Amino acid sequence: MIDFHEVMQRVKQILSAQTKKEKILDRDIADSLKLDPQYFAVIKRRKKIPYESLAHFCEKHKISLNWILLAQKPQYLT
Repeated sequence: MIDFHEVMQRVKQILSAQTKKEKILDRDIADSLKLDPQYFAVIKRRKKIPYESLAHFCEKHKISLNWILLAQKPQYLT
C-alpha cells in the first residue's frame, strides 16, 4: 500500500533541494502540486494521494513517478 506521508516526504525532498529551504510547509507542497491549500489539508487528513497532480509535478520536475510513489530507482528521468 502506498503511504501518503512517505510520498509527501519525497515531494518535500525535491522541493527542499530546488528551493534550498530546509522547512517545506504544507502550503508549499499544495502550491507545487497546484492544489488549493484547504483541499490539500482535507486530502492529507484523509490520506488520499493526488495522483494526477503528482503526475504533473513529476513531469515538470523530470522526476520518476515510480520514485515518488514507490521509492523505486532511478529518481530522476534522463
